Amino acid sequence: MNSVNPMNPVTFNDVLCAKRRIRPYLARTPFHSYPALNAFLGVPVYIKHENYQPVGAFKVRGGINYLSQLPDEERERGVITASTGNHGQSIAYAARLFGIPARIVVAERSNPGKVAAIEGMGAQVIVHGATYDEARLYSESLAESEGYRYIHAANEPLLIAGVATETLEMLEDEPDLEVIIVPVGGGSGSAGACIVAQTINPAIQVIGVQAAAAPAAHESWRTRQIVETPSQTFAEGLATGVGFAMTQQILADGLHDFLLVEEQEILQAMVWMIEYTHSLAEGAGASPLAAAYRLREQLQGKKVGLVCSGGNSSLAHLERALAESRSSK
Repeated sequence: MNSVNPMNPVTFNDVLCAKRRIRPYLARTPFHSYPALNAFLGVPVYIKHENYQPVGAFKVRGGINYLSQLPDEERERGVITASTGNHGQSIAYAARLFGIPARIVVAERSNPGKVAAIEGMGAQVIVHGATYDEARLYSESLAESEGYRYIHAANEPLLIAGVATETLEMLEDEPDLEVIIVPVGGGSGSAGACIVAQTINPAIQVIGVQAAAAPAAHESWRTRQIVETPSQTFAEGLATGVGFAMTQQILADGLHDFLLVEEQEILQAMVWMIEYTHSLAEGAGASPLAAAYRLREQLQGKKVGLVCSGGNSSLAHLERALAESRSSK
């Protein structure tokens, strides 16, 4: 293990600037409360529907904020990144907006729907490695050898500031939120939530949730060290095998709690999202609901916001969720 290295923080002013930059390109996403879901949980919850973004996930906020600020010489050379899917779609979408060549490195057996979407937006897909972290290391080597601008999936202030605008919208719509539950993969979304909540109302509890089958970010936060652990979760948005320094620094200061949820809990929450909100959530997007169900007793009397980070589920994952939910009844 290596110690978490301090890095320049992202400020609330950065989030406000990001809000202005992305406004011409992205509509505000819905933030709804569902009586049937509230009755089921026994807690008033509001769902931030980032699954309604044009790429089906919150990451597009960061991609647009980042690429809108890219210098002309780096636009000409183009960008490269690695992704489990949603970050890659974000960069591909923003690159198409701004006319920038983009290359996305994905691991073997990546979600085929996400890969097809990346290609459909005009980015070059490069398949390498069995895991996301192998793809990430390869993309870093290509950036160095070919001169592309490398975009890390989390350790980028402009990405964090961009995705933080989702939490800003939540608190503009419901200023009296007391708890925000957000999924954690690399940690950009949860880091953004911490920055916004700490600035607007430090009493807000930001709770992270990650798959127990991919606990690297959780263990990095718990130990205050950068930890590497194998990722074995089906939920691509949570499937990170190492903690990232910049987001871990922010989470160490701003996260109230951090839960690990089991695969079965995530799959069940995907079904509950369909049943109670009539909305499709991928594994990462459903994980805050899984956490809220686990925490429902201690959330009594509190107003809770859940970030549905994305809806890009594969058919195989959806079929598995429905099958396992039926078999458990």
